Amino acid sequence: MTDLLSAVAIIFLVTGPFLLAANRLELPTVPFFVLAGIVAGRFIEPALLLELAYYGIALLVFTFGAQINLSGIRTVIADGELAGLGQILIVGSLGVGFSVALGVPPTEAIYLGIAVALSSTIVGTALLQRTINADPVRGRLVRSIQFVQDLIAILAILLLGAGTLEAGYVGPALAAGAALLLAAVFVNRYLFDLIGRLAGGSDELMILGVVALLTVFVGAAEFAGISIVVGAFAAGLAVRYDPVNYLGLFNGLQSIRDFFVAIFFVTIGALVVFPFVGAEWGESVEILLLVAGLVVLTAIVKPAVTTAILIARGYEARSATLASLNTDQVSEFALIIAIQALTLEALSPAIFDAIILAAAITMVTSSLTHQYGERIYRTLADRGVITGRHDRIDEWSDVPDDIVDHVVIVGYGRQGRSLVETCEAIDHPYVVIENDPNRRDIVTSECDAVVIGDAMERYTWEKANVGDAKLVVSTVNSLPVSRRILSLDTDAEITLRAADRATALELLDEGALYVGHPDLLAGQQLAQQIRELFDGDLTREELRENQRAELERRADHVPLHLR
Repeated sequence: MTDLLSAVAIIFLVTGPFLLAANRLELPTVPFFVLAGIVAGRFIEPALLLELAYYGIALLVFTFGAQINLSGIRTVIADGELAGLGQILIVGSLGVGFSVALGVPPTEAIYLGIAVALSSTIVGTALLQRTINADPVRGRLVRSIQFVQDLIAILAILLLGAGTLEAGYVGPALAAGAALLLAAVFVNRYLFDLIGRLAGGSDELMILGVVALLTVFVGAAEFAGISIVVGAFAAGLAVRYDPVNYLGLFNGLQSIRDFFVAIFFVTIGALVVFPFVGAEWGESVEILLLVAGLVVLTAIVKPAVTTAILIARGYEARSATLASLNTDQVSEFALIIAIQALTLEALSPAIFDAIILAAAITMVTSSLTHQYGERIYRTLADRGVITGRHDRIDEWSDVPDDIVDHVVIVGYGRQGRSLVETCEAIDHPYVVIENDPNRRDIVTSECDAVVIGDAMERYTWEKANVGDAKLVVSTVNSLPVSRRILSLDTDAEITLRAADRATALELLDEGALYVGHPDLLAGQQLAQQIRELFDGDLTREELRENQRAELERRADHVPLHLR
């Protein structure tokens, strides 16, 4: 235990300066975590790093299992299953075949196939912090793919955990794993809320109860002779909760997750062994070729396969591409399987080093593809590499062919509903654009004209007949969406939302008629402005000047406590 604490201390001492540099340069933190790990690895024994990685990943699996929201992905779960299975079958087979072609024994090639087939829930979720709200289709697709692959990964851990597929081990292991998962479902359904009531509103007691459940499930897995990762995942499923009802628990687990996410990335960097450093030339070249193949299959082929599957299922090219770019890394479950295999001598150190190096590279590149995903998609789309279908939009949307002089409302949240009520009250035609699959049934049942599609895609606006619209109102607080609307070829006036005053002024200068932000405009006020604009009580020039004056007045205002 002392050695583990010393290793953690070294990791944090080394990581601090790298993290400060990342924040100062406003760059993604993942590459800097990995670089810090490469440095820290020179001072920590490999055996300690493997142990730290194993237990750290187990705790991360627990926190992610606790936050699985099946209701949030139910509308896309079938497509997630197909995409997840397609990744595993196609990319995994290519990985095994490529490895065998390079002379890797088939028994070890299986582990390489697993490495390229599975995607990381840790990396994907870390990169998706805000995406599920800003881009719900993309977020829910990625979550559903991760969920399906995590279940398959648990099965793989049970099957390969002892380095053998003998019936004498596989049968009891599968039975123990199934029993833990069933116990998790039982606890979540019948006991978890009871624990919450017994805690009496105390966040500390609630967290203590959850940790106790984690200990029980991990201990049960250890007793059954299976990986503690399976027990940790089952414990996470057992304590799945609604963040609204258990806000203190949510914040506590978020802190635990953030702590171990940093440890995870640094540990991966620390485990990296570079070719040509203390190794023979021929062996290093073979490892380098193997790593290059793994990276290509993981970072290029896997997203391409996922994109093709999702487009074939009728999703728009942008949603399919951006979702697939969140799967372009090696999974933490693959690392757990590799660590177990290395410990059992079922995997050679050279192959293990290749998996670790490929994992480190793809986790760095994944943070970059996420940051520049929109640019990557636009480049591929403009060159005709990606062409989408619009089956889902055509199937779910309903817009009259003769609609003109209408209001296009982007988003059907509280503000969107208020605008729809205003349009219906003054008998003015409108079209609602909504991209959240979970709102599809509501918006189609409550609105006269709807387009279920991505506001960033041209076809969505064609479907809404924006060319003949009188006004476009975005209730979505997204700068990319706002700029996309301003770029539309339409004579319609445009009203947008912004997160702050500075962005609001920028969008006004770029041509918006009005830009609301949280300190200035509520949904009811916006509806009143729209009504006055249509009734002729307010001109567009007056509306723009009134808002500019208000924004500038607020910029000059200094709160009393700062004077």
